[in-house]
Amino acid sequence: MFLLNWLKKRKGYQTAPSSRSNLFRPHSDSMQLHGKGLGKIEQQLELLQKHLVNSSDVVYHRFNAGPQLACAVVYIKGMIDQKAMQLSVLNVLHAFDHSLPANEFVKNFFDNKALPIAQQNVHHSIEGALRTILNGNVVLLIDGEVRMLQLSLVSFEKRAIDEAPNEAVIRGPREAFIENLETNISLLRRRLKTPSLKIEMLQLGRLTCTSVAIAYLHGTCKPQLLDDVKKRLLQIDIDAILGSSYVEEQIEDNPYSPFPQLQSTERPDVVCAALLEGRVAIMVDGDPIAIIAPTTLFMLMQAAEDYYQRYIAASWIRLVRFLFLFVSLLLPSVYVAITTFHPDMIPDNLLITVASSREAVPFPALVEAFMMEISFEALREATIRIPKAVGQSVSIIGALIIGTAAVEAGIASAAMVIIVSVTGIASFIIPHFGLGLAFRLLRFPIMIMAGLFGLFGIACAIILLYLHLVELRSFGTPYLTPLTPLKPSDLKDTFIRAPWWAIKTRPSFSGATKRRQAAEPRKWSQTPEEGGD
Repeated sequence: MFLLNWLKKRKGYQTAPSSRSNLFRPHSDSMQLHGKGLGKIEQQLELLQKHLVNSSDVVYHRFNAGPQLACAVVYIKGMIDQKAMQLSVLNVLHAFDHSLPANEFVKNFFDNKALPIAQQNVHHSIEGALRTILNGNVVLLIDGEVRMLQLSLVSFEKRAIDEAPNEAVIRGPREAFIENLETNISLLRRRLKTPSLKIEMLQLGRLTCTSVAIAYLHGTCKPQLLDDVKKRLLQIDIDAILGSSYVEEQIEDNPYSPFPQLQSTERPDVVCAALLEGRVAIMVDGDPIAIIAPTTLFMLMQAAEDYYQRYIAASWIRLVRFLFLFVSLLLPSVYVAITTFHPDMIPDNLLITVASSREAVPFPALVEAFMMEISFEALREATIRIPKAVGQSVSIIGALIIGTAAVEAGIASAAMVIIVSVTGIASFIIPHFGLGLAFRLLRFPIMIMAGLFGLFGIACAIILLYLHLVELRSFGTPYLTPLTPLKPSDLKDTFIRAPWWAIKTRPSFSGATKRRQAAEPRKWSQTPEEGGD
């Protein structure tokens, strides 16, 4: 073992990566670029080929240019604009003055930026050149020059901007994020045309080197919140970041809570609204979902539609949404508790109907509820996995057949089928999928408490749930803000949505700029009518 370790050290290999930025274990090759004579293009190409061995999509194009100097461009096939490559790089290099000395020729391209390409950068190490190539750029090598020139000619297929499939609105913008980070940032810039909008970039993932963007409004976002977000992101040390969910699980306050502590959205207008409230958005390259911090329970109960409808309709819909939140969480448990422990609470006529429907059912109400709820969850999951062409019809037919067959076979009562159906519909009313899933999971332990202790068990479960929500934080912000702790000024956009002219200030957790509009809006309505007495 000692001899093996000694040989590894002699060959320049590390036993473990020393940092996230050290992507290549053999570290001696990268240092050779600064050694004597390594301006030779063949040695540079040899080092690149050594790291990119067995990569058939990497192109090494050699040619002569200028004063017959050997040159080469290295890029990945399918990730660059071939037309721009030919017109802006190869044609320019071939047509350059052949009478220039070699040093003048090199100076024109590395120092004077003679190539008609907007984004250029110079690299001095193999690591920098490799990262550039793997990001889809072109690297230009010239014989006798140690430096390597990065040419930004990235061009690959991407999905067109389409309507948000999971957050559709009747009235409002239809645009949604796509997998390309630059396009997503441009969607924010189109809406927030202010220099206060700041975008900071990070590279996360030792192998993926995924670009992660932090978006915020300077002067509106609290500096402590921004520092906390950066600190948590920089502490992520993982081999791959393939989506925003990877980041979300790494930076949330309480990873063992079923409740989402970051808001996820695919709508640029929702992200802009969050930034205007002093919050921070995190966008990951390759993922059309942005995550927003901090978030609260009441923010997750808000839908984009609320802010495009008139405030009276939006307030009514929001109240209905909160009502069905409790229906989704408690209706099966209340049914189990009342039919098992408190039948005297049911009116006589209804009690006779329920008892007659349960007469042929051989299971207790708790077992019956569990069977039906699990069947409904399985049907819902199957609907997601089935191809869209048949998914909707299978879900409807499956629900009808299973419900009817269960009642006719005496496995479940008609009342239980109705309860489970209403509960399933209520769970779809919750706007945020993660929050709806959390309440669907909590429905089962509450049913167990109801089956064991009746309404007293439900009350105990609600108290435990409330204590958990009170203790929960999202980047230091209490999860039940503005209800606990009470923030009266923020209640205008909680259970109801006040008219825009009445929402004069930003939420209490925002930064220095609290006021969002004039102190006295609608001044025109206060002007006396002309021609009056």
